[in-house]
Parts: sequence; structure tokens; C-alpha cells
Amino acid sequence: MASSSPPLATEEVDQENHSSVTVQEMVNHGVHQPPNRYICKDPLYDESTNSTSLPSIDIPVIDLSRLATDEELQKLHSALSSLGCFQVINHGIEVGNLGEMEELVREFFRLPKEEKQKYARPADDIEGYGTDIVLSESQTLDWTDRLYLLVIPEDGRKLQFWPQNPKDFRRILHEYSLGVTNIIKILLQSAAKMLDLPENSFLNQCGEKPIMFCRFNLYPPCPRPEQVLGLKPHTDGSGLTILLPDKEVEGLQLVKDNKWYKVAHLLPHALLVNAGDQLEIMSNGIFKSPMHRAVTNLEKERISVAMFWAPELGKEIGPLEGLINEERPRRFAKLKDYHLTYFKHYQLNQRAIDAVRIN
Repeated sequence: MASSSPPLATEEVDQENHSSVTVQEMVNHGVHQPPNRYICKDPLYDESTNSTSLPSIDIPVIDLSRLATDEELQKLHSALSSLGCFQVINHGIEVGNLGEMEELVREFFRLPKEEKQKYARPADDIEGYGTDIVLSESQTLDWTDRLYLLVIPEDGRKLQFWPQNPKDFRRILHEYSLGVTNIIKILLQSAAKMLDLPENSFLNQCGEKPIMFCRFNLYPPCPRPEQVLGLKPHTDGSGLTILLPDKEVEGLQLVKDNKWYKVAHLLPHALLVNAGDQLEIMSNGIFKSPMHRAVTNLEKERISVAMFWAPELGKEIGPLEGLINEERPRRFAKLKDYHLTYFKHYQLNQRAIDAVRIN
């Protein structure tokens, strides 16, 4: 809901440092035209398809409690190798914890600006509260505010960015991160088994101290949804991404066969799983990291919580040897710290994975 604060002119916002005025603040001040930095110029973006008229796509459903069966393993293989995205049910995270996480996001972003700014992201860090990270002056900004935190390994947590208000923030996020870690372990072991590999093949590539970041996302109402995206088209740089989506407000879209589809009709209490670029690399291209984006909404805000699982920093990854043969030669080079390559290309609207692909 708009505040009684005086209107903030678009020109004023453009002259401000991007991190000093959040998207939520612009909306609350009644900005009617998004600043030029937010107007999408991405060639992958077609404003005629940024609407509810897009066809919806059926997202496969994987029952985590049945992954010991050949039938469910085959469903997982199909989902990872075709769409690269699926819903997971019977995942072991209590409905109450899911509800606590959803409320946690809403409560945090409802806090006064002064309270949220206690956890503001420093200029030399990626963690903390703020808006889109600017890496290039020509970059189109995403219409989103976020809180970005390292949650795994626990001894790497920067607790100065973990809010103490809401008061149960740290407990709820910690419990949720343990549940997500267990889901990822089961999925990666199952993915290896269905490729006739030792079940810890993918986990071993992730190293002894894999990392997991959590991103709380707020997509405020946008006065020009036909011009502005919540998240630009991209693939994830993770190994796996686990998304707790907003079940009430649609906004996620993905590509299949070079066409955009909206993600709708998700099951209650299901989590959405995306394969990331690093799993595509480790699987030698068998699994697909899907291109997706988040659109904006004229009237409603939308929230989500994304958990990004990736190999240990400094750990070399590459296609597993058991997946390289004459019919499927090595498709990616070995590399370390993929996130450095990823962020450089992401802000240029390029697929980072193409930079390590062997032609």
C-alpha cells in the first residue's frame, strides 16, 4: 500500500545511488514511471508475452518418498533431462515450517526502512539487504528487493546480516535450511543412481563443504509491467535451486522449445526445483538448466524464497567421467568457482555456461 510520503519523481530516482532507493520505497512514494535503468532492453524479452495470456506449462511432480522405486526415478530423469524443473512433494519439511518461511519474508519486508537498513548490503559484499547488484552501467535492473544470506556451511554465516526482527528469523531459517539440505542430498543421490553411477558421485563433486545461499525476494507492484521484469531471463548458476514460490500470485515463467510459458497451478506445499548450470556441467549436458524469468504485476506484490546449492568454493568440477564416452564426448571444460564466470555473463544477458562449453 502506498504511503503518505511525498511523491518521488522518476528523475530523482535516476540520480540516486541505486542502492539507496529500493523498489519497495519507489512504489511507496508513488513513482508512476520506472526509472530508465529498469526498462527492459533484453533481446530475450518480448513485451507482448509479458502477460497472463501466456499458455501455462505442466510442471512434473516428483514424490520424494517414492524415489526408491524405478518408476519415480524414471520420472526424475525425464524431468531433469527435458524441462530441468519439477515440483517435489512429500519432501519432509513440515507444512508449519513452510508457512513460517512465507510469513518471515512478508514480515521482514514490512519492517520500517530504518530497521531493514540495519542489514544493508555493503558495497563490497553480495550478502545483506538491498536491490539488484550493479556490475555494469549498461545493466538493466530487476524490479525486486532481496535479502541474500549464506546459510551453509554454518561456520560461514555472517550473522550481522541475519535479522533479529522478526524475532524467530534465525531459528526458522536454520530449520528450513536443514530440511532443504536433506532434499538436495536425496535428489543428487537419486540422480546419480538413475545414471548408473555411485550414488555419491554428484555429492563428492560438491566437496566436503558445499555452499547454500538463501535469497528472500520481494517483487512490489509495478506501474509498467509491460516494460519491466522482476528478474531478467537467466539460468541459475547453482547446482540445484529449491524455490518456495508464492502460491497466490503468479510470476515465474520458463522456456521450453524456444517458447515462453507461465508456471501456474502448483500443488499446495510443493517446492519447485530447478537444475542449475553446475549440475548441467557435472552431468555432461544430460540434465538441463532451464531459462526462466520473473514478470511483474500491476496490482499485487509477490514473494518467494530461493535456496541455491553449489559446490564448495575452490572445488574443481566438470563432467563426471562415467558420463563421457564416444557417443557423448566431454561437453564442458573443468573449472573452479563457476560463480565468477556466471555473474559476469548474467549481467550481460549471456548464458555463462556457454563460456565453458566445448564446441
